[in-house]
Amino acid sequence: MKKPYSIGVDLGGTNLRVALVSRNWEVVRKVKEPSMGMEGGDVIQLMKKAIDGLMSPEVEGIGIGVAGVLDRAENRITTSPNIPPLSGYSFNDLNYPVPVYVENDANAAALGEARAGAGRDFRNFVLMTLGTGIGGGIIYGGELLKVAAEVGHMSIVADGKKCFCGNNGCLELFASARAIIAATIEALEGGAESILRECCQGKIYRITPEDVYKAALQEGDILAREVLKEAGRYLGIGISNIINIMSPEAVILAGGLVGSWNIYVDEAIKEASKRAFKSLFQTVSIIPASLGDEAGVVGAASLVFNSGKVF
Repeated sequence: MKKPYSIGVDLGGTNLRVALVSRNWEVVRKVKEPSMGMEGGDVIQLMKKAIDGLMSPEVEGIGIGVAGVLDRAENRITTSPNIPPLSGYSFNDLNYPVPVYVENDANAAALGEARAGAGRDFRNFVLMTLGTGIGGGIIYGGELLKVAAEVGHMSIVADGKKCFCGNNGCLELFASARAIIAATIEALEGGAESILRECCQGKIYRITPEDVYKAALQEGDILAREVLKEAGRYLGIGISNIINIMSPEAVILAGGLVGSWNIYVDEAIKEASKRAFKSLFQTVSIIPASLGDEAGVVGAASLVFNSGKVF
């Protein structure tokens, strides 16, 4: 007899989310903990504690979405630029008495949106996760395209600075949450005027993307607006490349930075409209994900209900 629940895990570079999910995609219970800066073993222990708190005889299995490139046959992370200590780790070592399935976190989010969110109306779409880094998941012909889809590591500045992945000039060095914070701090250190100097009791190294967006939107801070617009322009370059290569019906944007839509994403859409083939741009919808931060856990949980098959 099929059990009514699965546990979905979204293990990212900034936060860990673990949820108990029903077969009709309802998130029954959810745990969220910060994961940024933690050692690999500590992240695994934090994840196990959250899973243990949701585990019951009614759980069919565990699905895990994790940032990085995977060896799916071994449930192993081969490379994780945003969680380097987990590179090489196999989730088979968890030793749970239920099946464990592993997928890239952005692929899991794409599955979540395809099953229960903004992707339900499209057979071909690219989902971009905009957070600490930038990830991608591709649904093509109604199925998850099992490719790396590391869109955050496409080079958009040939001689750009070195990325954590070893490449140079990657998209996420210019358009991610990490990039927005780095650009803000660099400008403040260089003497730029901004109300962000008063943020976090003057401790500028604690500034978050939310602080930057608030300063830009509510206070009209020039530095904050320019940082977000510049990041948005680079994001638009990445989106235009995706449109020109994949010609999707939709580009769905997920992650914390989507909250900065009317500056950061608006600028990205404007830039993409200049760079993508006009005929392709006119037929693509650039829209926000509808499941919020639950897309990853829903998609990961769906792996269990489908015995590891994506659809």
